[in-house]
Amino acid sequence: MQRPEEVTLSPAAGAALMTRLEQDTWTREDRQVLVQILRMYFWLLFAVQEATFSLKRLRTLLFGAPASTRPSPAAQVAPDASTDHEQTDRPGATLPAPPLAPAPRRGHGHRPGQGRHGAQTYVGAQQVLCRHEELAVGQRCPVCGLGQLYALPPGVEIRINGNALLAAIRYEVEKLRCSACGLVFTAPLPAETGAEKYSPRARAVLVVSRYDLGLPVYRIEAYQAMLGVPVPDATQWDQIERVADSGYAVFAHLERLAAPGELIHQDDTSVRILAFIKENQAAAAERTGMYTTVLMVKVGERMICLYYSGRAHAGENLRTLLTQRQAGQALPLVMSDALASNAADETPLIRCHCLAHGRRKFSDLAEVFPQECQVVLEILAQVFDHDEEARDQQMSPAARLAYHQAMSRPLLAGLKGWLETQMAARLVEPNSSLGKAIAYLQNHWETLTRFVTIEGAPLDNNLAERALKLFIRQRKNSLFFATEHSAYIASILTSLIATCLHAGVNVVEYLVALQEHRPQVFADPGAWLPWTYQGTLAPP
Repeated sequence: MQRPEEVTLSPAAGAALMTRLEQDTWTREDRQVLVQILRMYFWLLFAVQEATFSLKRLRTLLFGAPASTRPSPAAQVAPDASTDHEQTDRPGATLPAPPLAPAPRRGHGHRPGQGRHGAQTYVGAQQVLCRHEELAVGQRCPVCGLGQLYALPPGVEIRINGNALLAAIRYEVEKLRCSACGLVFTAPLPAETGAEKYSPRARAVLVVSRYDLGLPVYRIEAYQAMLGVPVPDATQWDQIERVADSGYAVFAHLERLAAPGELIHQDDTSVRILAFIKENQAAAAERTGMYTTVLMVKVGERMICLYYSGRAHAGENLRTLLTQRQAGQALPLVMSDALASNAADETPLIRCHCLAHGRRKFSDLAEVFPQECQVVLEILAQVFDHDEEARDQQMSPAARLAYHQAMSRPLLAGLKGWLETQMAARLVEPNSSLGKAIAYLQNHWETLTRFVTIEGAPLDNNLAERALKLFIRQRKNSLFFATEHSAYIASILTSLIATCLHAGVNVVEYLVALQEHRPQVFADPGAWLPWTYQGTLAPP
């Protein structure tokens, strides 16, 4: 909305104008002044709303977003006469009831099983058998003396201990020297000791600490020194590099497996690489951006996680992956937000856009435009509930599509009509934050609603956003990578870690196996994937 011309009235002129209005003797000039005053009023109202939204965004940046609340089930009931009257005070703020009634709202309380864990969950605990010292099966009861004792299933008690991330064992080997020839005889180390100072498990723990827990190497160094097992940060990096040297062949094989995937979730975030920053400061770089991209690729029942850090943004990394795709394969579904950096050559793919991003634009404005945003948020909440219901019921892709077409499509059709009414009837200022949020949904309506037209199309990009948290956690704690090579090492190892986590595989055990069988890994990386390596290790 453009700023109108200012109206300047002295107190005396304003009082005279009000007198003429009360006496119904106002002139044509008075009418023009009143029109200008009304224009200034509506512009001021618009400016206050935008300022309130900006302050809300600033507050969110400084203090974080408030806890989200969802409308109660009562909000889904058709409004009575009084409620309908309150909603129609502002034109265009109501939406006709959809043709089909929405599914009942489920509660969103805490999930069961949180809190204390049962003893059976401690699969990595050391097993110690405690026996009676004076009693045995078959003996007489020491209390009543009548019955005989028989065995019951053992009880279980758990005790938790604490140690350094890396533990050290000090071996003092006995040495003997001959008094005649001077030959020294040194006692051998135990067979399980190994030939190297750092074991494969120690290196694997360092990798998980750095790229899963997000602990900087200098912080690990301080913690280890505090507990009397010092490990310098430079030494940690050397050991981490050795793990990556054993795993990059698997990473390359995962890329080849991911290329023909049927569904790809794509997103990126910023990253700091000191070598690139120096190039930017020296004005020697054609491009100044630095990104970490995640590609979450569904291949059959498997999920492959690929990370890339460097100059290329998400769209370029996606394009590179799709170049390995063979001609004639079905077009993959690619889910992302609508940022330009995610765009690639759209011809060989079916683009889906994240509906959660569209919903977030209205949830951010809920305090500024409560009535309009409530209309959108309540409709989209029902759509997301339908998708959750399909997931809870473990519906097949075809059944999920039919369910959304029956339950969600009528809601979306009503919402689309309401959005068009807001803009066509000029009930919303197009250049306002609310107008831009509505325009976002309208401009990307087809890609935002693929899930009601294409089988298997996702609803949101939460999978990729959660996967990016691994790198965001590293960035918050370590701030930057020194070189492009260190960023590449982080990409390889984080890809292996995330893929293992999605496959339900113990990351430490997997990284140990890659190190201990490095020649076999390079000879046949397909046999050493997170979901195949245990079968390779098992004896025939």
